[in-house]
Formats: sequence, structure tokens, C-alpha cells
Amino acid sequence: MNAPQFRPLKFGVTRVSLRDGVPGTHYLKADQDLQAFPDRLTDRLQHWAQVKPEHSFMARRIPQADGTLGDWKHISYAQAWHSARCIAQGLIDRGLNAERPVVILSENSLEHALLALGCLVAGVPYVPTSPPYSLVSVDYDKLKHVLRTVTPGLVFASDARYAKAIAATVGEDMEVVMVKGEVHGRTVTAFDSLCATAPTPAVDAAMAATGPDTIAKFLFTSGSTKLPKAVINTNRLWCANQQQMAQSMPVLAEQELVLVDWLPWNHTFGGNHNFGMTVFHGGTLYIDDGKPTPALMHETLRNLRDIAPTVYFNVPTGFEAIAHAMQTDDQLRKTLLSRVQMFFYAGAALAQPIWDSLYASQEREVGERIVMGTGLGMTESGPFGIFVTNPFVQAGDLGVPTPGLELKLVDTDGKTEVRYRGPNITPGYWRNPEETAGAFDEEGFFKTGDAVKWIDETDVHLGLKFDGRIAEDFKLATGTFVSVGPLRAKIIAAGAPYIQDAVLTGINLKEVGAMIFPTPAVRALSGLPADVPLSEVLASAPVLAKFQDIVNTLAQSATGSANRIARLCLLSEPPTIDKGEITDKGSINQRSVLTHRADTVAALHADTLHYIVKPQI
Repeated sequence: MNAPQFRPLKFGVTRVSLRDGVPGTHYLKADQDLQAFPDRLTDRLQHWAQVKPEHSFMARRIPQADGTLGDWKHISYAQAWHSARCIAQGLIDRGLNAERPVVILSENSLEHALLALGCLVAGVPYVPTSPPYSLVSVDYDKLKHVLRTVTPGLVFASDARYAKAIAATVGEDMEVVMVKGEVHGRTVTAFDSLCATAPTPAVDAAMAATGPDTIAKFLFTSGSTKLPKAVINTNRLWCANQQQMAQSMPVLAEQELVLVDWLPWNHTFGGNHNFGMTVFHGGTLYIDDGKPTPALMHETLRNLRDIAPTVYFNVPTGFEAIAHAMQTDDQLRKTLLSRVQMFFYAGAALAQPIWDSLYASQEREVGERIVMGTGLGMTESGPFGIFVTNPFVQAGDLGVPTPGLELKLVDTDGKTEVRYRGPNITPGYWRNPEETAGAFDEEGFFKTGDAVKWIDETDVHLGLKFDGRIAEDFKLATGTFVSVGPLRAKIIAAGAPYIQDAVLTGINLKEVGAMIFPTPAVRALSGLPADVPLSEVLASAPVLAKFQDIVNTLAQSATGSANRIARLCLLSEPPTIDKGEITDKGSINQRSVLTHRADTVAALHADTLHYIVKPQI
């Protein structure tokens, strides 16, 4: 059988060096050295504004009066540079600094981008904050925590949708800037007036005073059982990481970069990885107002029918919807696959049926497959850290370290934790010395909590694969360890396309259980009308029969109590960001779900839930 043909893609790191430390410790790094990188991201913005001033930096569809989105509005590099300098002058005039930064409450937008660039020019950190903290939360606890932690001098919001949250959380001493709308009972500064500030030589002086150690932004972790932490992102971290990405993924510089991207800028994947990539390479980012949800995925598909990206990033739920749509959508296949050189996913496992469907559409349309890249990173690493090095990627593969990043592999409790040290690693958490001290080991390596193992123990150059989160693993009452990450991925793969995610239960109990978050596909499986509550759908005979088959299949491949799903239930209530059960990019926080659904866990293992599916073999 012939090997599948992939669209040619060069990988930057193909060789690594492994050395031994004290017993149970090893060190891994790329043979390729990290090349020089700029002191600040604004150096790249200024460069592109001079070299190709009229080239489109960013675009977004214009909102219409009826709530729909119209044609694309573009901002050139010259316009972005000019606006950033004007905004920087306004921030300088206000005396803002790291102790009084800029908090951004809004979703991705052209104004959000310009304000971020203005902050970078002025040397004033900005804090992109999860919009659901303002728009979904009822108590605003996480938003209040963000404001308490960073003590902003200015708060930005796009429109009046944020007025209620601002009124409830933002003190009178903090200036509020909005693109449009107002907050009842207080003065609001128009964003246009901030952009109209005339720059003075103070702007050049402020930018010249910034350097590698200047704080560019604070990014908050998603938070689980604890409140989110403010990760310090310096210019060094951001610029080093962009250079690392450029060397690991040479495709980024092979042609003019075009991104179509929805990933939120308050998260490191969208805000550092992709936003930074655009500025670093002088590319164009089309802001996608869609999202991998039933209500918004149509907008993402519309944009991908219109704009052909050169590389494309998404999370598994997004790729699942795209894979399904490409089976019948000729225009989507034609546009999306016309010049894309690489797909890349992160955030969760990508089930094999999704891979197969994507590959089938690609081979049908262009006669070859598109490489699906992935790796491992985190907010504290910029985020890019480990990247796959060949096109034959399997679910769970991570690859090898990017240039300049040294990995420390530490054996602990039958697992191997990976730790990071390099110029792309955060110096710590803002105003949280205890958490900062606990995050690094005695050699200065950041303790990720991620477990890894070799893809092939006989060939270290293939790199590592994911072996779960150490903090998620647990023991049964028998003392047997349950490795959550691999088992969770196995459940999702076995249940595709009906399982969105799975949370494993059974801590200190005799058996492993699973709580399943289903996908919308279960509605079609049930055969019930579209308006029937999800709880009735999950209780229907066809759905229960399907999950009986799934749990039976899983039981057939189980080798013992630690990887046998002995009981399973379906959850009709989706995970909530308010409780930290889900992050902005859609990944599940296992610990938070277990904490907030402790009653369901107890009922599952006590056999008191109405519907529990158990293996029948």
C-alpha cells in the first residue's frame, strides 16, 4: 500500500540532543540554535509600516444595523503604526504604567488591536480579559479578581453590552474608554478621541525606553479550583517565542502570511501565537467573528469560503465542524484548500474520524493531504514549546522542543513530567510571589505539570507524546493509578462524533467512571424534534443504545480496572466558564468539573442517577 502524499512542508527541527542528569532526570533540546530576535514586537510593526505601508495588517467584517456582518474593513500597516503612536501619546499623557495598566474587556476587533499596539509602543502593559467574565458571568467574581490584581488606570470596552459589568466592577477612579455606547451615570471617553491624540517626541522616547524586560501584557490563566493568575508576558518572552516559531515552522515565512482566525486574544493561542505571528511576519489577519459553536460556526464557514489562509489554526471542535462541512460544501473545499500549507490544532485531542474526514476531503479536492501540526505549550511558555517534526502525526504526538527551549524530563510517581527553561518562559505571576516561587524548580525550570513519554524509545528525534496532566491522574481504592489523559482521548475517539469531552471519575473508589459532555450530533441520533430539551434527547432509546455500544467497545480493549470504564453518564448541562469548567478555547478543566459536579459524581458511583450506562460484556 502506497504511503499517503502530503503537500510539501519543511520542518525546522529534525535533530535533538539528550543528556542524562541525576537518576530519573534527563535533558532534551534542539540541535538548532535560536537565532537573534528583536527586543520588542513594535520593531517589527515599524519595519512593516516602512517596507510595505499599504499592505493589509488586519481586517474585520463591518457590523450592519440588522446585526449581520457586511464587507471587510481593512487596516494597513501604515494606518496601524500611525494609530498606535497616537494612542501611545494618549496613554503617556495619562501617566499609565505597569502599576496602572490598560484592561481590555472586549472580544477581538480592530479597535482592540490598535489599542494593544498603542500600549506596546508606550510601554504600558495591557490585560486582555475574557469577554464572558463581563457578558456571561452573573457575579463578576473573576472580573473583579482581574481588576483587583492589576489595578488598571484605564478600562476599554467595545460597546454598551459591557456597561452592566463596568458599572458593577470598575471604580470611579478608573477611566472608561468605549468605541460606542455609554455607561449610565458616568463619563466615558470615546475611542476616536484617544486615536486623535497628536503624537509628540515623547512617543519615540517611550518606545526607545522599552526593551526585552519590559512587560508587554498580563495574560490570566483559566483558573480551576484557584482564581486565575496573571502571567507576566515580557517583550523577550513574546519575541523569542515568535523567532522560535519561525524556526520550527519555516512555512510561516515562505509566502505572505494570511490568517483567518477566531481564537480569542485574551488567550495565549490567539493573542500571542497568532496575533504576534501576524505582526512578526508582516502578514494579514482576518478576524473571524465565528466560533466553533452551533450558533456561530456558520460565520467561520462563510469566512473560509471567502478568504484562503496560508496556514490555519483551530481547536478540535472547529476542525470537526469544518471536516463535516467540507464533505458537501464545494466552495469551502475549493477556497480553504487552495493555498493552505499547514493546519494546526491545540487545546484537546483530535479524534481519528476527524483526521480521516479532513484527509478524504483534501485528497478529493487537491489530490494530496495537508499536514496537521500540533504540539504542546502553555500561557507561561509564550505559548509555543514543543512541535511535531513529520507529517505522519498521531493523536497525542507532541514532537521536539523548539530552538532555545531546554526540556527537563523528571520521573515522578510512574510518570515523566516535562519542565521548561528558555527565553520564552515567563518570569512569574504578577503580584503573586508565592505562586511564582512554587512554579520553578531549583534549576530554574518551569514545572508544567504535563506528563510525556517517547513516541519511539528507539528514536529520540521523533520526540515526545502526551501522557496526561499529572494533577488529573488519580488512584483507585486499590492503589492503582488512573492515567486520565490517554484514557480520556480513547473515550473521545471511540465516541466520535457524539462525544465532545469526557471527565473521569473514581478518585479513591473501586471503579473508573466517566461523565460525558455530548456533541450536538446526538440530536440527530435521537430522531426527536429539534426543540426537545437535551435531557430528553440523552434519555432517548437510540442515544442510550449508541452509548451502550461505545462503553462495550471500550470494555473490550480494557486491560484492567485502571483503564476500564465501569459506568458512564451523559450530562445535559454544558460546562460553564463562570465556574472555570471550560476555557475560552473550549478545553475542559477536569478538576473544576469534578469539584462543581460532586453530587453527580457521587450519584454516578452510587447507582442513583436515572440513566447509567455500564458495559454488558
